[in-house]
Amino acid sequence: MSTYVWNPTPDYIENANVLRLARAHGIDSIDELRRRSTADISWYWDAAVTDLDIPFSTPYEAVVDLTNGIQFPDWFVGGTFNAVDACITRWLPESSDRAAIVHEAEDGSVRTITYGELAQQVSRVATGLAELGIGEGDAVGIYLPMIPEAVVACYAAAGIGAILVPLFSGFAAPAVASRLNDAQVKAVIVADGTIRRGRKVGMADELAAALAQTPSVRAVVVVDNIGEATDFEGLGVTASPWDALVDAVVPSYSFRPFPAMQTLMLGYTSGTTGKPKGAVHTHAGFTIKVASEVAYSFDINEGDAFCWITDMGWVMGPLAAFGTHANGATLVLYEGSPDVPDGCRLWDLVQRHRIAMLGVSPTLIRALRSTPVAEIAERDLSSVHTLGSTGEPWDPDSYDWMAEQVFGGRVPVINFSGGTEVGGSFLAPYPVEPIPSCSLGGPSLGMDVDVVGDDGQPLRGSIGELVCRQPWPAMTRGVWRDRERYLESYWSRFPGIWCHGDYARVEDGQWYLLGRSDDVMNVAGKRLAPAEVESVLTTHPAVAEAAAVGVPDPRKGESVWAFWVPRKGADTEGVSEELRALVAAGVGKPFAPAKVWAVEALPKTRSAKILRRAVRAAALGTDPGDLSSAENPEAVEGIRDVVHRTSES
Repeated sequence: MSTYVWNPTPDYIENANVLRLARAHGIDSIDELRRRSTADISWYWDAAVTDLDIPFSTPYEAVVDLTNGIQFPDWFVGGTFNAVDACITRWLPESSDRAAIVHEAEDGSVRTITYGELAQQVSRVATGLAELGIGEGDAVGIYLPMIPEAVVACYAAAGIGAILVPLFSGFAAPAVASRLNDAQVKAVIVADGTIRRGRKVGMADELAAALAQTPSVRAVVVVDNIGEATDFEGLGVTASPWDALVDAVVPSYSFRPFPAMQTLMLGYTSGTTGKPKGAVHTHAGFTIKVASEVAYSFDINEGDAFCWITDMGWVMGPLAAFGTHANGATLVLYEGSPDVPDGCRLWDLVQRHRIAMLGVSPTLIRALRSTPVAEIAERDLSSVHTLGSTGEPWDPDSYDWMAEQVFGGRVPVINFSGGTEVGGSFLAPYPVEPIPSCSLGGPSLGMDVDVVGDDGQPLRGSIGELVCRQPWPAMTRGVWRDRERYLESYWSRFPGIWCHGDYARVEDGQWYLLGRSDDVMNVAGKRLAPAEVESVLTTHPAVAEAAAVGVPDPRKGESVWAFWVPRKGADTEGVSEELRALVAAGVGKPFAPAKVWAVEALPKTRSAKILRRAVRAAALGTDPGDLSSAENPEAVEGIRDVVHRTSES
């Protein structure tokens, strides 16, 4: 059991953005601010808009209207808004020379774009899109790696009232086609490719393969990122080079405001069955939610550098862009693998760009733990003010290694949990409160979340469903063109309460996320989260990472099977049996894994989430479902082969 706790210094407490907001309203603690923010959600979101000076072209008449029911709220009623004004225009001309984007590629090359240059590029690309026939309500696919053009494209499309459809840069043609068809995308902005682990990863070729099945696409804009040519001849689209848009000498585009709830973006979520769901986000709702989180959770101010190791196809990509720029800060983009050429690449990135907020995932940190702390200490990490984390539960050893050993306990870990449909976080600690190891702190401001049992009543001290009792501005407006799927997915479990599909636990006032509800195992009538087993497995010095899944058992209902990846150079002899004993001692004998296998890799997303449902399917020899988000889908077959060979021996 970890004893590590972050305790805020007087400097954090005195200067934190979140307490500036609190003090402006006569509130002197984060606990009281949390209570007030959910006791009156209209008060809180209006206070955040005022504190962050988020511009509305036409002021709203009411913060929220629930006339159509809690499932379909209207926010910032009567207000008009444009995300380009909120994120770019308002910083001009006083801050036009401030860095808006710093991009570093895997080969070490760096590009910097100022706010003035960003405004100019967004204006020119907006004009170019309009000339291609793209206008208000048209969907525009953004199929780009973490390069400046991805951010410019998002703002340009949003600025003219088009709907953004960000796509994961590692998607293959079938996954691209399914999302383009669901959104009825009219134009796609694509890179010829990207470089990852020193290898070229084609993107325009994948789009070309998808276009045969996407009749709605009429225009393609190609970014020359790695110097690879792609032929779109005969595919029924107009293909234009990105440079022709950016370099065109045209009058500045006149961005006009839209109704606050105008659709901004469709964020697609992947599932194991059925087609991906398009979560609908709005100009004002999404921008205000992410601006408040970058300001209050991550404590970012004008000029600070914000970096999250992610992809524009995940919600953290748009969150990082819109949230950073709404606060007048600098967005640092990294394109490539964060452990190339070695385990210090991430720390070198921090040193080079003086990053103030660094966002990671637990799996990434587990992968970097083999780097000696003494070697990391040679890098200057003093610029880091906060650490961010999302995607999956932590194990205490990895959390403590990063927080206590690498950063000497001097900065908070903002363990941030929400999702694509949330448009940000449900749960997050704030840097002005004590944060125990692995804790999510408590509800994010304005988020009336709870943990409930099967009867829908509040539950403390044991595992329950994570729910939200009131709406919030970035709550998805629905599943794109599928009202019933939206109601079934989030509102059918408990009447009038959003059920997120995560299991969590509240203990001694601290909140802990335990994984997806359908990942949680039921062993002899007791719920057991994968994180409870995995946090024990990864304490073994031979284990780099691990996954625990439940499989059918005629006696217990489910048994635990565990899969682990050896550390480089580790002696694996006898480790699997040692791991069974560790879990028996650390969790309890009934939960010791019935089977333990060493495997070469676990299937993960580009953002480093372990795909446990795919692991379970591989182990059972069943269909793993949608693997379009997997960076290494071959790992599924690797697990299947290991289990099959063992069964035959």
